[in-house]
Amino acid sequence: DNWAFLYAQRLALKQGLPLHICFCLVPKFLEATIRHYDFMLRGLREVAEECAELNISFHLLLGYAKDVLPAFVVEHGVGGLVTDFSPLRLPRQWVEDVKERLPEDVPFAQVDAHNIVPCWVASPKQEYSARTIRGKIHAQLPEFLTEFPPVVRHPYSPSCPAEPIVWEACYSSLQVDHTVQEVDWATPGTAAGLAVLKSFITERLKSFGSHRNDPNKAALSNLSPWFHFGQVSTQRAILEVQKHRRKYKESVDAFMEEAVVRRELAENFCYYNENYDSVQGAYDWAQTTLKLHAKDKRPYLYSLQELEQGTTHDPLWNAAQLQMVREGKMHGFLRMYWAKKILEWTRSPEEALKFAIYLNDRYELDGRDPNGYVGKLQDRAWGCLWSICGIHDQGWAERAVFGKIRYMNYAGCKRKFDVDQFERRYAPAH
Repeated sequence: DNWAFLYAQRLALKQGLPLHICFCLVPKFLEATIRHYDFMLRGLREVAEECAELNISFHLLLGYAKDVLPAFVVEHGVGGLVTDFSPLRLPRQWVEDVKERLPEDVPFAQVDAHNIVPCWVASPKQEYSARTIRGKIHAQLPEFLTEFPPVVRHPYSPSCPAEPIVWEACYSSLQVDHTVQEVDWATPGTAAGLAVLKSFITERLKSFGSHRNDPNKAALSNLSPWFHFGQVSTQRAILEVQKHRRKYKESVDAFMEEAVVRRELAENFCYYNENYDSVQGAYDWAQTTLKLHAKDKRPYLYSLQELEQGTTHDPLWNAAQLQMVREGKMHGFLRMYWAKKILEWTRSPEEALKFAIYLNDRYELDGRDPNGYVGKLQDRAWGCLWSICGIHDQGWAERAVFGKIRYMNYAGCKRKFDVDQFERRYAPAH
């Protein structure tokens, strides 16, 4: 279920050539820890096995693409290169670096395989809100939301087989924090991810429409870790969920809105706004209001360490933080409350955003992702810039610290769900 993979195979079949898949394993990436790398590498083991069955060579290259890929292309006489797409700064730089170092006669194509409507096709500019992008995306779905053609067993074998992957060496090449442990509820890999999709459709989809904002109810898809690492295609999930529209119309429509429109709105923002992870990326009204209230007295001030350990005065906030630390996934509704309180309890909007992004990227399995920066989804991050800087939102009644940024409080959460039940579930371990 990967359009870049399918396009590469189609080119290889047309030319009667072998197909190689390369994954360049970088030693560190933003705030990723062993929790994230282990999830990714265990998923890649499955990819390696599938490639072997399909007669496709899978290579795991250690190092940055610019340092290892051009040499691989020359050494294997590769005739063309196809890559996936990410709107984020670092992966875009990797693509540019490879482009500069490739032999001139090797064509290089990029396929947006993880959005339904490719990012640059959906819109040629930064969209203001879901309202302005929704029609553009829906108009293109008939063309892009189609069933995948199958990957076939490749008929052309490479002249020399891929070197066996030494997985231990992959792990020892990493320069990441090993103190953030792997989680036990989420098994990496496509097979496990598809099983989660199946359980969502049979058990939770019916209550997604009505209960997705209640952290005590099992109503979410929980698919974001597999989406983030490309182990399950969002398109596959939507194709499967859509089959149940007649039975669960409200839930299916809500899932479509979040997994397609809201998700691609976040990608659009990161692609067209280079300040997607800073206050400078916010709209003028939001920057102005945050600046006006930057010196307002904060009711509490917490250090990064106090926030990280979940030792604030607010038991609901602490429970949400501890859920993220322990499980690598905080409930979507609480991510919004969580980020807004960081704005209220830190010295400045800049510090709030820095702390929120750091914690999200360090603990969330689906961190370091456009949805973590600006997304507004129940199942993935209610993005830090949406919560703190009002991106894709509107101005609200003015108040201290927040200015016109949408406010949330403990009493509002109590009206929405049983806060005590959630706090009990994630009480600090004494």
